[in-house]
Amino acid sequence: MMGIDCLAMILAGGQGSRLGVLTKNVAKPAVSFGGKYRIIDFPLSNCAHSGIKRVGVLTQYRPFALHNYVGNGEAWDLDGRYGGVFILPPYARAKGADWYRGTADAIYQNLNFIEMSDPEYVLVLSGDHIYAMDYSKMLEAHRKNKAEATIGVIEVPWSEAPRFGIMETDEAGRIQEFVEKPTVPKSNLASMGIYIFSWKLLRDALLKNRDVPGCDFGKHIIPYLFHQDAPIYAYEFNGYWKDVGTLQSYWESNMELVALIPEFNLYEEYWKIYTQTDNPAPQYISGDSHVERSIISEGCEIHGEVYNSVIGAGVTVEGGAIISDSIIMDNSVIREGSRINKAIIAQNVSIGKGCVIGTGEYADSVYDKRVYCSELALIGENSVIPDQVSIGRNTAVYGKTVPEDYPDAVLWSGGAIIKEDDRI
Repeated sequence: MMGIDCLAMILAGGQGSRLGVLTKNVAKPAVSFGGKYRIIDFPLSNCAHSGIKRVGVLTQYRPFALHNYVGNGEAWDLDGRYGGVFILPPYARAKGADWYRGTADAIYQNLNFIEMSDPEYVLVLSGDHIYAMDYSKMLEAHRKNKAEATIGVIEVPWSEAPRFGIMETDEAGRIQEFVEKPTVPKSNLASMGIYIFSWKLLRDALLKNRDVPGCDFGKHIIPYLFHQDAPIYAYEFNGYWKDVGTLQSYWESNMELVALIPEFNLYEEYWKIYTQTDNPAPQYISGDSHVERSIISEGCEIHGEVYNSVIGAGVTVEGGAIISDSIIMDNSVIREGSRINKAIIAQNVSIGKGCVIGTGEYADSVYDKRVYCSELALIGENSVIPDQVSIGRNTAVYGKTVPEDYPDAVLWSGGAIIKEDDRI
């Protein structure tokens, strides 16, 4: 095969465990966003706009929905003769398949695919961030600096810096120090998990570190390249970038879309976010309804009230229902008289008549304090909530629940109902 200039490799195998029951059956990149999109749409659209036409998508956790969604990349115009999107699950050896054990290990397991593509440069991307970025400008800077590796960076609040790989640079932008998740950061210049490597150097680094357990770019490959005195530069990005790794950040980034002047504009003509869609029917908003500052997607039927919310495709909101400050994903039904506040309701959920979702005061989670630590009520995909049920804040429900699951018709704040054995 003829060699290409730049090959993109999207790391899309993560479980996204801190999104709770939203990722119980799908990988994080396949989670809905902004009413009609999936998180994976953003790096794929960025590749299309940046002129990068050959893309490997590395999958692992609950991959079926993601495989089915991405297909051959046609929706993002990535299915050309010399391009295409390639789904890359963990490599199956004669002795069995090895799961990807780290970000760099995932790339190492796909050496054959990369060598078949014969790129000059490899662009490594995370599949779980919300942003619009022209990678061709980063590649141009990589060439100009005669760099062997370039890391996309963004300034973050100092309070958040310990969550990221942090680097210090000289006046020319060459990285002088890189520390993964420092306790006391010396800088607030954070890695975005976006890397451009000269392929020959990356190949050598991967081969030299192939036996390192959990081989990771931030922990192992970048420090190894420093020890080799390779020229590594930072490329500073000044646009919108959001890591939606927690329920709170996921909810916040969706709510930012309905601001009077949204920080991130989904409707930018010159940089459209492409998505896979089956073109549902037009939305219907009845004369008795009331909608304020909300995104209402295709195929919705709105008879109730919706305030400051993101409503996915095919959602039905019956008369007398009131939704505020919430995310309702595709094909869910909110029955008459129900009130939803500060909730995330996944796809294909049925909320019964007269329910109250997101009520009362915050309480610590009795289920998982690491994941559930906000005021949000979370209802997982395909769940059923019976009539006249009240669900508090910082709660999680997953499964086809029945009235008997709710003592006194209430799930108190901090509680959870998880029906692990339900095939829903």
